[in-house]
Amino acid sequence: MNQMKTIEAYGELTEPATFTIQRLLPGPIERVWAYLTESDLRRQWMAAGQMEMKAGTSFEFVWRNDELTDPPGQRPAGFPEEHRMEGRITELDPPYNLAITWGNTGGVSFLLEPKGNDVLLTVVHRRLPERAIQLNVTAGWHMHLDMLAARLAGKTPTSFWEGWSRLREEYDRRLPA
Repeated sequence: MNQMKTIEAYGELTEPATFTIQRLLPGPIERVWAYLTESDLRRQWMAAGQMEMKAGTSFEFVWRNDELTDPPGQRPAGFPEEHRMEGRITELDPPYNLAITWGNTGGVSFLLEPKGNDVLLTVVHRRLPERAIQLNVTAGWHMHLDMLAARLAGKTPTSFWEGWSRLREEYDRRLPA
């Protein structure tokens, strides 16, 4: 059986304010870890920002979602061209576990597990405070992970903003009100 078929494409609220999403990615695990932790690789699918690989250290992520795909699609009203966020590494076990603070939410964990030649990535984002933020974040994680999967597979990702807008509508239907 193909393992990819057992992984739900959409994430879910595993607790009232905790979002969990998984992707089976082409390995090896060290390569996926590099895409999570190295600024030049991470900026290709999510956000730039140097991280010192040491628990307790601070970092800054810089999103420029318009630069993720060509064309980027139409950025939704009210979204800036650039977004910055301070964070701190709270847990670190390379190349299996990275946990960080995330703005004013409870933080994000990235768990990596080898599965043959692939890697199961589980992203858990805790304490998403309200529905509007939940919808933005769930669509964001889904689209950013789709971009990561495409980059790791050597494919060109689809338009970021068009995908994000479509996914936000889909999560609005899927998540409990």
